[in-house]
Amino acid sequence: MSGLLALLDDVAAIAKLAATQVDDLAGQAAKVGAKVGATVLDDAAKAGAKAAGVVIDDAAVTPKYVTGLPAARELPIVWKIARASFFNKLVILLPAALLLNAFLPWLVTPLLMLGGCYLCFEGAEKIWHVYHPHEKSHAEEAETLDAAHLEEQRVAGAIKTDFILSAEIMTISLAAIENDDWVAAAVVLAIVAIGITALVYGAVALLVKMDDVGLKLTQIGRLTATRAFGRWLVKSMPAIMTTISVIGTVAMLWVGGNIIVHGLEVLGWHWPYDTIHDIAVGVAASVSVAQGFVEWLVTASLDGVIGICLGLTLIPVVNRLIAPTFGRLFPEKQDTPSH
Repeated sequence: MSGLLALLDDVAAIAKLAATQVDDLAGQAAKVGAKVGATVLDDAAKAGAKAAGVVIDDAAVTPKYVTGLPAARELPIVWKIARASFFNKLVILLPAALLLNAFLPWLVTPLLMLGGCYLCFEGAEKIWHVYHPHEKSHAEEAETLDAAHLEEQRVAGAIKTDFILSAEIMTISLAAIENDDWVAAAVVLAIVAIGITALVYGAVALLVKMDDVGLKLTQIGRLTATRAFGRWLVKSMPAIMTTISVIGTVAMLWVGGNIIVHGLEVLGWHWPYDTIHDIAVGVAASVSVAQGFVEWLVTASLDGVIGICLGLTLIPVVNRLIAPTFGRLFPEKQDTPSH
């Protein structure tokens, strides 16, 4: 009996030791998990911030696709585009980004620069069209097409534009990730994809219905202040949408120029980056307050100047060479409205 008790005592001691080790392992796992989680969230935050300019442009561009369509179709159209955006980012672009990073990492910078050129072109073209308008307006387009056909064209055009912007967002995000583990990178890209898409199309849905909300307030508001706020919303939305469009254009030029400058530095040409950095630091040193903000503002402004110069240079190249070539190769795509 004493031998059995001794054996049981040994078993209990071993179980206690095992429990202690399991507890230690659990604690270490929790610490590691927390550290990994914090790293993933930090990478996701950095990636989202890097892609901010493209996100602003995405939010600024999308509302135009519901202009001239019945109010009842606005939210369903936004949802169609958002659903396609989720698919583009999570099913197509996320695996493509991971494969690219694994097998062709040297291609990330050239692709980023290609996307930067696209942003510069789009931003410069928006400015060019303000002074040289030639495209059919949405009102004229709505008069010549039935609602169903118009909606189909608008959604197709929006999805095409979203795919291009989403590719740029995912590439920028991939370049901002500091974790080498592909699982962590996949999680970061998924967080960025879901978060940005929800943010953009949630904001777009709110924007396109804001005038309806204002009109409703003018009709059912019990207080004079409520009805006045509703009237202000209705009157202010055109100006708000114009402001958002301007901000989106500026953001495209700034981000596009910044991508080009950093890409050139990575490829070995340091002069543009170093020059902009030296100018920004010098200007910031000449003021006594908000030096960090001043340095950022000067850097962003100079990046924007580079962006608009590059974009204006690309306009004739795209319009006279790339677009006609694309039109000859894919004539069926010419019915899709451009960005």
